Amino acid sequence: MVKSAKPSRPSEHAAILRTIAAIPRGRVASYGEIAARAGLPRRARLVGRVLRESSPAANLPWQRVLRSDGRIAFPAGSRGHREQRQRLLSEGVTVVKGRVDLKRFGWQRDLDAELWAPRQAQRRNQPAILRRSRLAGSTS
Repeated sequence: MVKSAKPSRPSEHAAILRTIAAIPRGRVASYGEIAARAGLPRRARLVGRVLRESSPAANLPWQRVLRSDGRIAFPAGSRGHREQRQRLLSEGVTVVKGRVDLKRFGWQRDLDAELWAPRQAQRRNQPAILRRSRLAGSTS
C-alpha cells in the first residue's frame, strides 16, 4: 500500500511564501526552518515544492533557502547551482564548495547569541554591508 501525500492548502503555500520573503538579505535558512517558521513543522519537502511551483513574478529570494546542512540543493555545476551561488555571493554570503556556514549566515540561528553577544562578536558575525552601515552611522 502506497502512502498518499498529505494535500497542501493554499493557506500553507501563502505561509511558506511569506516566510521565504521575510529572510533578510545576507542570511539563509533551510527548507525545514522555513517550514517550521511557517507553522508547518516537518514539511520541508512542501517548501521545495512551493518554491519550484512559484512564479518568477513572485520575486522571492529563493537563493536564501538551502539544505539543512547549508548546501545548495541544485547539482554542483548546474545552471541553478551557479546562479544561486552568485546571488548569495552578491549578498555577502560566503559559499565554499557549494555550502554556506549556517552558524555565520543563518537566519537568527541563535537569537540569544544575537541579542546578548559582546558587540565585537556581533559585528564579526554580521555581513560586511551591515558592519559598514553601522560604522558610517556611528558618531564615536
